[in-house]
Amino acid sequence: MSTLLATALALAARTVPVLPLRAGKVPFGNCPACRDNACGGRPTMKTAGPCQCPRPCHAWAAATTDPATLTGPAWASAWRQTAAVAYHPGGTGLTVVDLDHADAITWARQHLPATRTVPTMRGQHWIYRGVMQSANAVRSGVDIKSTMSYARWLGPGTGAMTSLPDAVRALVVKQPSPVRPAPHAIAVSARVGGGECRHRTPAYLDRGIAMAEQRITEARSAVHATVYGTFLAVLSAHGRCGCLTDAHVGRLFAAAQAKGEGPRHCNDAWTNALTRLGL
Repeated sequence: MSTLLATALALAARTVPVLPLRAGKVPFGNCPACRDNACGGRPTMKTAGPCQCPRPCHAWAAATTDPATLTGPAWASAWRQTAAVAYHPGGTGLTVVDLDHADAITWARQHLPATRTVPTMRGQHWIYRGVMQSANAVRSGVDIKSTMSYARWLGPGTGAMTSLPDAVRALVVKQPSPVRPAPHAIAVSARVGGGECRHRTPAYLDRGIAMAEQRITEARSAVHATVYGTFLAVLSAHGRCGCLTDAHVGRLFAAAQAKGEGPRHCNDAWTNALTRLGL
């Protein structure tokens, strides 16, 4: 048994999902059946798929604690070429803050609570108890490895492990894109017969916005499409008479974000609807 396989089995026995890495610290490539995600991906991936490939395909998603898989024939050729062992931090309830150089370490000491530390070739891994979204380059020399990611196993490290702080979670939160407000005054032809636009009747407009909020809130699938379609419908009905205000747009965006849509997608959907209607 190779030393690296023995390390992997020891970690698996401690319920740490592991996988082999080839030269270059990268996972082994997918087999022909899984190449370009032709298999649909594993059920553990962001888009759940049917893949049941016994080989170490799909990087972090292949990480396992099953000793029979680790020592089985489908993984044997990989172990013969393995250069390092990696683990899936999110799969064991952890988050790794990967600090790639001295300046990043200095920043972490000034802004993050102390926790278990593992030295790397150029920097350190700071390991926290808790999971979050993974992201690369959240600032110079800092990567976050947790869900849907892997980290090299470089030893248990030193120091007491502390809970994942909000300061780390905040690193992956992107500032929202500026929201393009609804048009306040768009010149159109006067209504036949004159008179004030009916949209300016508060009850009429509020009812329309409330119905739009309800449509988004009740969406059970295709949320992206529902949000865009709702924005398009609202602008079709109220976009040319200057009735919509930032408060109305804010209500629609809040409903969309409550369904999981990010500020950037909301802004893009609104902008696309405006463009579609020529507003």
